Amino acid sequence: MSFNNVIGRISLANSNSQESNILDEFSDAWKPRGPLDGAAGLNVVSFDMCVEDNRKKHYTDKYKNSSLIVRRNKEFNIIINLNRDFNAEQDMVQLEFMIGSSPNAKKSTYINVSIGKMKQNGRWKCRVVETKANAVTVGITPDASCIIGRFRIFIAVITDLGKQRTPRNPNTDFYVLFNPWDTEDQVYMDNEEDRQEYVMNDVGTIFNGDYKDITSRSWNFGQFEEGILDACLLIMDNGKVPLMYRGNVIEVVRQGSALLNAQDDKGVLVGNWSGDYSDGTAPTAWTGSPEIMLKYVNEGYEPVRFAQCWVFSGVMNTFSRCLGIPARVITTYHSAVDNTGNLKTDIVLNKDGNWDQSRTKDSIWNFHIWNEVYMKRPDLLEKFSGWQAIDCTPQETSDGLYRCGPASVNAIKEGEVSYPFDAKFVFAEINSDVIYYKADMYGNLKIIRVDTVYVGKLILTQKKDSSDYEDITTNYKYPEGSLKEREIMQFAEQHGAPSRDYLTPPESGVDIELQADAIKIGENLQLTLNIKNQTKQTCTLSAVITGCVVYYTGISSKTFMSEEKSATVEASTTESRTIDVTASEYMPYLVDKSNLLFVVYGQVEESDTSLSTMRVVSLLPPELTMKMTGSPQIGKELVVSVEFLNPYNFTMKDVQLRVDGPGLIPTKLKKYSQILPGASVMYRLLLIPQSLGKKVLMACLDCPQLRQVTNKLEFEVVQDPNTE
Repeated sequence: MSFNNVIGRISLANSNSQESNILDEFSDAWKPRGPLDGAAGLNVVSFDMCVEDNRKKHYTDKYKNSSLIVRRNKEFNIIINLNRDFNAEQDMVQLEFMIGSSPNAKKSTYINVSIGKMKQNGRWKCRVVETKANAVTVGITPDASCIIGRFRIFIAVITDLGKQRTPRNPNTDFYVLFNPWDTEDQVYMDNEEDRQEYVMNDVGTIFNGDYKDITSRSWNFGQFEEGILDACLLIMDNGKVPLMYRGNVIEVVRQGSALLNAQDDKGVLVGNWSGDYSDGTAPTAWTGSPEIMLKYVNEGYEPVRFAQCWVFSGVMNTFSRCLGIPARVITTYHSAVDNTGNLKTDIVLNKDGNWDQSRTKDSIWNFHIWNEVYMKRPDLLEKFSGWQAIDCTPQETSDGLYRCGPASVNAIKEGEVSYPFDAKFVFAEINSDVIYYKADMYGNLKIIRVDTVYVGKLILTQKKDSSDYEDITTNYKYPEGSLKEREIMQFAEQHGAPSRDYLTPPESGVDIELQADAIKIGENLQLTLNIKNQTKQTCTLSAVITGCVVYYTGISSKTFMSEEKSATVEASTTESRTIDVTASEYMPYLVDKSNLLFVVYGQVEESDTSLSTMRVVSLLPPELTMKMTGSPQIGKELVVSVEFLNPYNFTMKDVQLRVDGPGLIPTKLKKYSQILPGASVMYRLLLIPQSLGKKVLMACLDCPQLRQVTNKLEFEVVQDPNTE
């Protein structure tokens, strides 16, 4: 069954009960008491929602939806065709707008306005724009805080004898959305470039990798695609979000952050970090939100398997932008998931200096991805309005549900962690100190190093009108090590953040640094250990380097090496040691989106002090080639080819290739049972652009042996010169 059929079935199934409830609630006041003929015989012949003109004025003409879509606090026009001329001094025409199954004026789910001799206006405004013969053009302005969603409309003629209403017509239903163009709306943005990027852009770049080796992938937000607006509303319906909450953007995004994960409420997406995705789709295989959201509503609200942080974030971005809420995707490098709630992340080494995974309960995600949404916060001080952090990835409960935010980014920066919602959790993710412990032979732990700058290393979002990134780290925190940063940490501790009650070990005067470049999967690697002696005497260092394969979440899959190095370093000089790592050492232990993590433990003989550091090395996938044949013009055929060569000595099995492009094609899925070593595959598709402007076509190849091989084509669709 198609999505349109599903929507139609739901709408029609509800319409009868809605009408029954409406008539029951308002009883005889809604029914004519006698004939409406004679002098009072005014009838509504038809009415026109002026869909095309209104949608252009309301910046909603991109939605692939045949209904009228308008924004709050902006006038739209309806033309009412009557059986005779309208007399403003004698006639009274009422327009009724309803949402939900039991419309109620007190709950703002039933609104009526009128024109004529008893002109009525409530929070929605109504005026006669123009009268031409029997046609009356009426301007309707929904109030700036009205419920967002799908409204029904009835037009009634009122006389002394009663009320005559137009019949129910689903084709005249219309949608009201948030309005970032209006100063009175809670989501108002004052910059048109910002609105175009954070509301209207339907494709984006999500950044991942490591802060020293930033990589990215494209994502189809697809907020204007067919069925997506209805899907957003149905997600809230299925989650039983009260209509009274849906006019408040704080409630909408907070509810949304819970509804998009299935941790406790059968929401949209099931999180999975196990590496086993055999009964679903691997998180790395998705190319965009529309496929996921339509699957959810089409298949009886069964949670879609599977997601990780970038998938949750991509879908939240679609949900927000589709409803008119400015939103963007945020990537934080070295994000702390603190399982003990004490603003510190504990790394435990065993007595030999190797990483003790069994005793290390905290983890540092190589990157973590959440969202920001833009809004006024009338519940907070004015300075805490603006961008708010929101996180759908289920990590801990907030008010009984797995969700996070909205938390004011400005409040997080200033250490105001007591403000709603969940500012303390986000603050810890980017400000925790990394504490290195070493166990003695009896298992007792001793702090050997405190790293105050490792966590929250870099925070990025997509730059406006670009696929490059923008560094927004200073939006969240003051420069590491600065006096202001330390003051904020102390302030946060005084206002709800746990105090850091550990003693910093004495300085050794020796620094160690591990250097390495990102490599392609299957390549050898060389590490460089730099030992900088800042003392005035010669020192001798003994070091143990542990190498592990880790998920991007920092959870270890397998330790594959442990090597010892030593060096004698003269006063005020630096010595280096190299460590060679072959592909054969780490390749057998690779997991999806894996990286290599190297942890160093060193001991200075002369001072009997210890030190430690770590370095993540990104593993880059092979190339996916995309080529276009033809000129990108309106109505002209283009041929796109996607090609992949298996460069490895193993067979790739159960391969999925997705190709996606908002405004170009629906998601295409091609499956290959296997790709042999050295073999290549090519997938060709035909597309015919139907709209002008910048377009992005993206592809992702994914299988259990090799995850997230991606590429994209960016091009401009122009008018065919022969049709101008």
